[in-house]
Amino acid sequence: MTAQRGKDILLKIEGAPGVFTTVAGLRARTLSLNARTVDATDGDSAGRWRELLNGAGVKSAAVAGQGIFRDAASDALIREAFFDQTARMWRLIVPDFGTLEGPFLIAALEYAGEHEGEATFAISLASAGEVTFGAA
Repeated sequence: MTAQRGKDILLKIEGAPGVFTTVAGLRARTLSLNARTVDATDGDSAGRWRELLNGAGVKSAAVAGQGIFRDAASDALIREAFFDQTARMWRLIVPDFGTLEGPFLIAALEYAGEHEGEATFAISLASAGEVTFGAA
């Protein structure tokens, strides 16, 4: 795989059922996939090496983005999702990797601005259910 442009990673939020709106103005995006492990080590473990239980851990995904709001539709959907604290369907498209889709809660939403600059925002999403993956 060749190098990818970071700006090609898209973050989308579902407004109407099945209709996803791109979160406008994102300048930076991060996706973290995690799987906690379950330690199954006991007195009979070979050589006293740690043993992990296959498939028993908790999986989670976190998404973070930073940028500027340039689109009233995505701004309104994000604001509504934050203040309602309801899980919304989100889609993250990573070119040549795939698409992740699932329910996420907005864990943090920050707004900032400088006197002679544009207003910026930062958003953090935490998975709130099963996240599916489709290969590109």
